[in-house]
Amino acid sequence: MTPKPILLLSNHLVESADSQQDCDCDCACAGSNGVISMADISPRSEISLPELYQQAINEEYVLVFNPKNNADISILNSSAMDVLESFRLPHSLHNSSGVSLVNNLIRSGLLTTNSVEQQSLCDTSAQVLSAWLHVTDRCNLRCSYCYLPHVREDMSSETGRAAIDAIFRSAIANNFQQVKIKYAGGEALLRFPLILELHTYAIQLAEKQSLSLEEVVLSNGTLLTDEMAKTLKILDIRLMISMDGMGHYHDSQRPYAGGRGSFKDVSDAVDLALFHGLVPNISVTVSSRTAEGLPEIMAWILERELPFSLNFYRENELSASHEDMRLDEQKIINGMLAAFKVIENNLPRRGFLGGIIDRANLSAAHTHTCGVGQNYLVFDQNGQVAKCQMHIRKPITNLHVADPLAVIRADQIGIQNISVDEKEGCKTCEWKYWCTGGCPLATHRATGRYDVKSPNCNIYKALYPEAIRLEGLRLLKYQDDPEVVTKH
Repeated sequence: MTPKPILLLSNHLVESADSQQDCDCDCACAGSNGVISMADISPRSEISLPELYQQAINEEYVLVFNPKNNADISILNSSAMDVLESFRLPHSLHNSSGVSLVNNLIRSGLLTTNSVEQQSLCDTSAQVLSAWLHVTDRCNLRCSYCYLPHVREDMSSETGRAAIDAIFRSAIANNFQQVKIKYAGGEALLRFPLILELHTYAIQLAEKQSLSLEEVVLSNGTLLTDEMAKTLKILDIRLMISMDGMGHYHDSQRPYAGGRGSFKDVSDAVDLALFHGLVPNISVTVSSRTAEGLPEIMAWILERELPFSLNFYRENELSASHEDMRLDEQKIINGMLAAFKVIENNLPRRGFLGGIIDRANLSAAHTHTCGVGQNYLVFDQNGQVAKCQMHIRKPITNLHVADPLAVIRADQIGIQNISVDEKEGCKTCEWKYWCTGGCPLATHRATGRYDVKSPNCNIYKALYPEAIRLEGLRLLKYQDDPEVVTKH
């Protein structure tokens, strides 16, 4: 007996939690719903099968997605695959069986029709203006990969308010609907009272301008107190904590200024936040120094059901002397695959494709790696504005100009975050709209160019199929949970 066709999709009403997989520069459409919006399909519409990515998950199910639009990753059983494959020779819905399934396959981007406008690729010129507020350069840690000199300078209240004014001026001038503010340092929690003051001010401006506001504190976690955690929870300010491994793996990259390891204090901070109902995002910086420890930190993260992002180490002028941190391809691949095995054995309900591999956002097809140069501003403690936090010492403008974002967008000297369609070595790659060629700054440091593929390309290509496979297994595991999976 032929089994009933089954189509599984992520339930993005719940997957919005995936937006907690915060990195320093998000793709602006990471929260897109992944499903093509369309009117009813005409029975006379010609339906065809585009070029799709396919991967067998097991004997019964196949993972499928369209790499050229912003639709969802889908899981189909053999019967649903038969329906999909029947459109290799284009024909109309009128001549097809399983009308409901065909409609859902079109809505999922797996079939195309000449009567429906298909959902386009994600572009970072979307609805969210992201801004980093560098509230201090002081820090109690001395992380091996930090790109800051840690001078004893703080952002003043006046500078902070003026920076927020500038953010909202740019948001209004460029028709953004949402502002996202990241309070950072140094160690941001050293200036917790200022964060609260600026939060109150930003809320007032957001309400006045009818804009939505999202805020996150980027922290090393060591200074988190009960009162801070409770306050962040009450104010709906999210928290990102950096943790690079268990025990000595973390300590080897993130020691205190005096050399003592910080792991115990950071892990206690995570548990403290959870005690108060504040779920922190865990940002893991992966280097050759810590790659072997990835399975243990991943198990720790999954045990606590935390959102996470795995970000590759990016060399900078201050970290170049740490040769053991440079990305050895095989070490990174082996460590990441070992971490993936841990995920496979402990598949979370929460989606993870937005942060599982460095700057690639595998939850949405897009053209640019991040929002740098398009919808991203970085304010230092003195009100100078840079394109990227890693270039914070190379400002492009300042908070006094009428529209800082316009100046950032017009700049042709600093970081050039170009479309993947313009990058040599990427144009024919099946992953180009999911990888987008990697971090432009890392590519330029390695090659002197912005218009070529990432130096980490081999690592990415080795990991992407395995990461996508994990998502397929996750959908299968929770296929009977309507809060996680939509089942057609």
